[in-house]
Amino acid sequence: MTSADFIAVLPEVVIAIYAMGALLFGVYTGKDRTAPMLTWVTSAFLVLIAVWIGIGGQGSNAAFGGMFIDDAFSRFAKVMILVSAAAILVMSEDYMARRNLLRFEYPILIALAAIGMMVMVSAGDLMTLYMGLELQSLSLYVVASLRRDSVKSTEAGLKYFVLGALSSGLLLYGASLTYGYTGTTLFSGIISAASGDDVSLGLLIGLVFLITGLAFKVSAVPFHMWTPDVYEGSPTPVTAFFATAPKVAAMALFARVMHDAFGGVVADWQQVLALLSVASMFLGAIAAIGQRDIKRLMAYSSIAHMGFAIMGLAAGTAFGVQAMLVYMAIYVTMNVGTFAFILSMERDGQNVTDIASLNMYSRQSPAKALAMLVLLFSLAGVPPLVGFFGKYYVLLAAVEAGLAWLAVAGVIASVIGAFYYLRIVYLMYFGEERDALDPGGNPVLAGFLMASAAAMVLGVINLFGVEAIAAAAAATLVN
Repeated sequence: MTSADFIAVLPEVVIAIYAMGALLFGVYTGKDRTAPMLTWVTSAFLVLIAVWIGIGGQGSNAAFGGMFIDDAFSRFAKVMILVSAAAILVMSEDYMARRNLLRFEYPILIALAAIGMMVMVSAGDLMTLYMGLELQSLSLYVVASLRRDSVKSTEAGLKYFVLGALSSGLLLYGASLTYGYTGTTLFSGIISAASGDDVSLGLLIGLVFLITGLAFKVSAVPFHMWTPDVYEGSPTPVTAFFATAPKVAAMALFARVMHDAFGGVVADWQQVLALLSVASMFLGAIAAIGQRDIKRLMAYSSIAHMGFAIMGLAAGTAFGVQAMLVYMAIYVTMNVGTFAFILSMERDGQNVTDIASLNMYSRQSPAKALAMLVLLFSLAGVPPLVGFFGKYYVLLAAVEAGLAWLAVAGVIASVIGAFYYLRIVYLMYFGEERDALDPGGNPVLAGFLMASAAAMVLGVINLFGVEAIAAAAAATLVN
């Protein structure tokens, strides 16, 4: 290993050393008594690493013979992953502690999952891809079933494990076919073999299996079946984590594989991704209408939003990748605020997830209701909020790539999806008054809610510069 190789993987190595050190510290000191401190320290540590990556990273470096890629694209995704993971950790500390769920392993597992995601977005080889994917998945299987005395939580962990193992098997089968027909696992070697008109049928079948495995990870239809049950059964902070960082990592990995490994056969995978996009947008929009549990509603919401993100990727262009990155940055910001609100929904000290409990919430807490209204309008894509610009970018990318029909489908799905967001707004402002939720709440959650809502309003000026950073990141991936 050269010094350049070591520098490229240094952020991942530092977090891994920290995670192992924190594990030993927890085991040999107070175990769960150290959990609150470890949660805050881990959160601060992840933010510091994100700042280090964002400020210190320059150029494009292919380490370990091209198996690990450190470029602007991977750095953009890593900053999003680390910041969202840190935010969820801070939001979850009080919730988990009051329900006796705050084990000292919890922040360590989140840190290990973050390492896996960072490896995923920097993968330049099918083996590196799989290593990162499994490190992330194994950590998430455990945190999904963290509430051991709950049947729903245990079921969520088991479902996620079984279907995750199935998707990993499909992805591995696709990787084996790809290796068999190209003779290499390096993306740079695969793109050389998978270029031109004479691409073997076996390699295309391998590509389809790879797409299937990745579609499971982003919960795209028809590989979405685990999402509602896992979102509902997992502890709410874990659900918030599932809805943010892993989605960013999976979409970034999706883009990396499609462009770095199969960039020479865009026409072949473009139609598959367009189909996944349409199916995800419409199923997510329609199935959410009948939901009464806000966590299940957010699960279907995430399926629909992943459909829009895949639309950007389906364009097969640099602008399409840029649109996808902008969309994911906005999506994560909206979800952090939304789940901060969901975490604060309590009655008699117990978490409430029934949408009907929000009836006339605006009378009880006008500021929080207004912030949630802004976030829901932004999730629906109502102009001029930032969420509208996220959808505008992916729709524009589809039109410019000659996929106008896909953009039209996206607009229709967006209109359908607006119904269930606006229904929550209706209940908060015009519903029938019922037993009120607990007043007050955690100021940390209120802070995240207000900050996220403010970002949806203030971001309309220049999207906080994310557009330009995403354009530079996309340019390194699609030459």
